[in-house]
Amino acid sequence: MKGYHYVGLDVHKKVIAYCVKAADGTIVEEGSMNATRKDLYAFADRLPRPWAGAMEATLFTGWIYDFLKPRADELKVGHSYMLKAICASKKKNDRLDARKLADALRCDWFPEAYMPPENIRQLRIALRYRNLLVREEVRMKNKTAGLLMEAGAEYNKQKLHGGKYFDALLDEMDYVPETIRELARASHESAKYFERAQQRLVRELMENPELGERVERLMSIPGVGEITALTWALEIGDPHRFTNRKKAASYCGLSSGEDESAGKSYRRPLSKQRNKHIQTILIETAKLAIQWNPQLELVHQKAKAHGANNNEATIEVARMLVAYLLFVDKTGKRFQLRENMN
Repeated sequence: MKGYHYVGLDVHKKVIAYCVKAADGTIVEEGSMNATRKDLYAFADRLPRPWAGAMEATLFTGWIYDFLKPRADELKVGHSYMLKAICASKKKNDRLDARKLADALRCDWFPEAYMPPENIRQLRIALRYRNLLVREEVRMKNKTAGLLMEAGAEYNKQKLHGGKYFDALLDEMDYVPETIRELARASHESAKYFERAQQRLVRELMENPELGERVERLMSIPGVGEITALTWALEIGDPHRFTNRKKAASYCGLSSGEDESAGKSYRRPLSKQRNKHIQTILIETAKLAIQWNPQLELVHQKAKAHGANNNEATIEVARMLVAYLLFVDKTGKRFQLRENMN
């Protein structure tokens, strides 16, 4: 773009290396600054207009992107895996990385990644934190049971984590050392705390006006519950960025890698280049959805009939689930089961 200045930003936790280039590739300015709003404001204020910026997607990119977006004429975030391939070289440092980012943007071969709106990213952080709380809750429940097993205590595992049963159980176990009982009580109370916290987060997300109608439509698919619908809505963002269900399935980590050379093709396991958060939820949902969705049950049966094992059949169900979710999300229509599924 004629007249533009191109800014490459190599973002780190405490420092940001930058390089400003003119349209002909001449370096206008380069250096480094502290990763603070004060230094970013001063940097953006002195940049010649118009300017376009580029940075790699990292843990620290979000707030920097939100801060610079209103001050830039154009701002892009790069796909980490593709930038590694482009910027691979024998010599690597922050200064050279900033130069390469500026050049990639200037030459129009910068591999841009999708950047969801700020409000969606904030809600997604809350959902991912909820998943962390669930994992901690399970850890504490397992620790409670483990402490009692180490002491040789007898208990009903179906009722163990209920409040009344657990309190009565501890009162009856006078043969268990006091230290073990106190630790078990602490683990039990921690699990209850994590449970209440994650339930509160889910309730707040479900009541969010930006998600309400969308999540309700997604839940019209039999077998899709609150967590699956919320995860899809917040991890996918804009569903129209996927032109077909194969691309959506690849993003969700349900496509295998491929090596092809000299006319020979080799399939690899499921690719690690994926959104791991939605992959986990979709696979777990696929295991249970066949109990409520006859169409998905049919997909599972067909996969088994063709020689697939249980895990492979589950992946096929998850791929079909992606197709359903993508259709409902893009069309804005509620899901309807087909009457004739033969």
